[in-house]
Parts: sequence; structure tokens; C-alpha cells
Amino acid sequence: MMQARRHGGCHREDPAVKDRDRKALYASDATPVTEARSFMSQPTSQCGQQHRYTLKELGWTEEHDAAFSKYAGPYLAGRVACRQKTVWDVLVDGGSVTAGISGALRRLGRFPAVGDFVVLLRQPETGTSMIVDILSQKTRFTRGSAGREGTDQVIAANIDTVFIVTAAGRDLNPRRIERFLAIAHASGAFPVIVINKSDLADDPTTLADEIASASPGIPVIPISAVSGEGVDRLDPYLPPRRTVALIGSSGVGKSTLINRLMGRPVQETSDTRDYDGKGRHTTTVRQLFVLDGGALMIDNPGLREVGIGTAFAGIADTFPDILEVAEGCRFSDCRHEGEPGCAVQAAVAAGTLPAARLESYQRLVQELAFEQAKAEIGLVRLEKKRWKAIGKIQRDIGKMKGE
Repeated sequence: MMQARRHGGCHREDPAVKDRDRKALYASDATPVTEARSFMSQPTSQCGQQHRYTLKELGWTEEHDAAFSKYAGPYLAGRVACRQKTVWDVLVDGGSVTAGISGALRRLGRFPAVGDFVVLLRQPETGTSMIVDILSQKTRFTRGSAGREGTDQVIAANIDTVFIVTAAGRDLNPRRIERFLAIAHASGAFPVIVINKSDLADDPTTLADEIASASPGIPVIPISAVSGEGVDRLDPYLPPRRTVALIGSSGVGKSTLINRLMGRPVQETSDTRDYDGKGRHTTTVRQLFVLDGGALMIDNPGLREVGIGTAFAGIADTFPDILEVAEGCRFSDCRHEGEPGCAVQAAVAAGTLPAARLESYQRLVQELAFEQAKAEIGLVRLEKKRWKAIGKIQRDIGKMKGE
């Protein structure tokens, strides 16, 4: 508690406060008073949002009601709107709060993602709230992260639709879009491809056709977020209480699109670099917005690299044309690399399947196999770390019982 006294300026330790902090050790950090002070002066959202929405309007369902029913007392439900370093801004019924997370969640490596529905413990004595649980996620949008453990990085949670935003010009790359599609399909959300800055192209329809050939069955919508042309074609994917996540490279105009849909500037924007057409990182945090029509939208920082992670589940939906042709291969485990009787190679030779698409498929499958092997090694490390954290929590509880 010396650290708490130093930050709080107290000269004498209140026995009641000491007892409260010791009892809350399993649910809060090792220095709960210091953690509380880190967000005590931030009672409102740092995302700059003031709202009057109900939880239902934020996407709350009967399933969430059932999950939250086990909590009684000073608990509050909310949805994570953004993360600011070590605190999270959470939208609750009719307002918002800024909260840290409990030490138990931190030790277990469970950190809320934007879009998560969470349980907050209200602490009237300090005027603060703390996230103590994360409710089950309907969908989980992730990408591969760097490192030996091969764990995936959570981009957003509980999303219904993913807008894969690209732009006419140098960013328009079917192979990159295939990567985005793989992780979008793996998340369980419905992908929509949005070609921004289509007004800069000589023939936007040709652009859409080019991308559609690399994404069978996926809507491809050319728009201009600056002029507003074509933006109304996104309306069918933006009904009330549905959550949409924006992903794409830097500079494709995600923030400009958010501003267009919100009807006012809520995100900073910047021009692409003239010498290479690449974007600058303008958006630095993931953030959830509520559109005037009632849809919810999560803006994400631009992704310079699209790690495929462990998105095996998304491969079949990303390459349905290849899997359909592969049913005619002589061998069920054919890798389409020159085996006798390979129907896929025959389709490439006949010109009915683009060679570049098969190469992309094979590259992603090989990358996924490598990432899966890396993840399995990492899971062993993570499991050891998890049980070590659980053991520490149990020892802390044992010490409290003995006092």
C-alpha cells in the first residue's frame, strides 16, 4: 500500500480501506487503489461520444440477458467502445464510463476487445467502475500477430458484417483481398467488399468485375466516400443494432467513410503520399460508433500487413471455386501440385481457373499450416502461463482466508 499512499498523498492508512483492498485482491490488480486512480478522473468516455442509447440499441440480446442474470448487486453491463492504453471506454444504458480491468482478467490474459459486452463492478466508494468479466462472443475477428507463440490478435468482437475497404489505384489487389476474406469468413461475420475512390477510375464497373472474379458470391460495391456517390448502396448492410467492422490498408478512406455515414466529422483524415500512393496512419485506436440509422460501426487502424493467423475455417468460403473443382481430383488429399489426375491443374491448363488464384490458395494454405504449427507450440506456453496465473489467484485467496 506504500505505492497507493505515495500517489494518493495519504499519510495514514485507513484500516477499512486496507481490509477492502485485501478482500478485492482476487478481482483487482495488486495495487487496486493506484489502478482506480488511473481512471478516477475520467468518468466519461474519452472517445468523445455522448449518447442516449439503451443496451438493446447497442446490440444487447436475450442471450446476453441470460449470461448477465447470474450477477446481482453493484454490477452493470456495457459494450466496449474503445481502448485507451490501460483503460477502456464502455457504453452503458444512456451514457458511458471509463474503466480498468480486474487483476484476475489481466493475469489470465483476457483483455476486452472493441465490441465486447462486459460486466462492470461499480465502486461507489471511489466513484469508479472495473471490468470483471467478458460475456461470450458471438463472433471474433482476428488476424495473425507477430511472435513465436502464433497467437491471433483480436481486432473486434460481436460483429455481424465486415466491410473490406480497398481503393481504386495501387491498393486494389485481389490477392490482398483474398487474405482479408479468409479472416473475415473465419470470424463468422458476413464480408462485403467496398471499393472506395471509385470516382478516380475510368470505369468503376470494370474494377468491381475484376474484384468479383476473385471473390465469388461476395458483394462488391464501388463508392466515393468524398462525393457520396454509391454510399447509399451500403444501406442494406446497415440496419439498426447490427455491428459492422471496417478493415483495410492505410489511406483507403475508412475514416472518410465513417464521417460520411455519421453525417459529420468524427475521425481525422489525411491524404495519401504522392510518391507511392500509400496511406498514413491517421486512425490510431479501434473505436465503435453509433450511426444515425441505428447501425453500429467499428473503425480500425489501417493494416499494413495482413497476417492470416489460424483462419483455416475461412479458406473454404474464400476459395469455393477451387474446392468445387477439386472434387474431381483422383486423390482426396490432392495438393494440386502436379499429382496425376488433378482436376484443379487441368482447369488451370484449360484456362477456366486463373493460375494466380490457385497460387494464392496454395500460398495461404502453406502459411496457415505454418501458423497452426506455431500456434500449437504457443498454446503449450500459454497454458502454462494460464495455470500459473490461476495458481497465484488461489494462493492469494488462501492468504486472505488465513488472515
